[in-house]
Amino acid sequence: MRQIYSGILCLIFTSFCVAQDDIVQLKNVSDTILNSKRVLTIPDPLNGVKTMQQLFPGKLYKKSSYNTFISWKCSTCKPTTYTDVNGVEEDPSFPYAEGVATRLDTTISYSDSKGNQFKMLVFNHSVYDADGSQTGRFSGGLLGLAKFAKNGSAWEMKSYQPAIGAFGAFSHIPALKLVEIGEDQFAFSLIHANGGAGGPYNAYLYLIVGFNGKYQTLMELGDYRLSNNAEGSTEWSSTYKVINDGKKKFFRDFIITTTGFYKKAKGTEDDFEVDMPKELSEMVKTKKQFNFTIEKRLSFNGKWYTIVGKPIVKFSNVK
Repeated sequence: MRQIYSGILCLIFTSFCVAQDDIVQLKNVSDTILNSKRVLTIPDPLNGVKTMQQLFPGKLYKKSSYNTFISWKCSTCKPTTYTDVNGVEEDPSFPYAEGVATRLDTTISYSDSKGNQFKMLVFNHSVYDADGSQTGRFSGGLLGLAKFAKNGSAWEMKSYQPAIGAFGAFSHIPALKLVEIGEDQFAFSLIHANGGAGGPYNAYLYLIVGFNGKYQTLMELGDYRLSNNAEGSTEWSSTYKVINDGKKKFFRDFIITTTGFYKKAKGTEDDFEVDMPKELSEMVKTKKQFNFTIEKRLSFNGKWYTIVGKPIVKFSNVK
């Protein structure tokens, strides 16, 4: 009987130790991690995860091949509020009081017309979770950037912005895409999409640009895409193009082309109410279905990209 009792205690103790090992631990770090003027030089080749460890020297976890992150907390940092474009929950204060999980989302490599080489490290911050997961349908991933330039056999950090804004769902930032918007002027676009469970996802186009000494959002365009709608009902998608007509050296205009189709909902329980682009509002009142193309031009006014002129709208297959 004593042997059985001892065996049970051993099993409980072993299970407790395993459970403790599974819990993600937080490492307290210095408030210098938020200093945008930090100096960092990395020998070539630049390793993204190791560089992330130098910028955010917390505790590294590799939960799986696709879930590597640094767990950290900063007790002396002064939190700053950033915008979460979901607009559902309160805007996050970074660093999070509960702790932070920082992941290297991707590394974007590019070069300019003079042959200078750059690497942009894209970070995704989310609230600390004891099991290393990312949750919250209407919580965006908080975007951070670190830009490096090649100098001989080393990479020198030229700009560092640990947190810019929150985009996406379930604490995951959408993929960033490199966009040349001027002569050796590079920006990053992303498509933010979210929606209720089982309902349509309405997407927005955002443009992140280095402006006035920091990376910030200079474009927000709604009705960029509608997806995940009931089969056979309304959907649309868009593409963008930077206009290089020789008139602007920097902050060139964008042409946004949206194509899709509309089909009046039958009113069944599977149908969701869809907010249509305003350019289609009159057609929706009188027609049951149609295909459409919308072309918009956006221009930078010194502070923000805005729509200029009247959008060009074309219809076909009208019934």
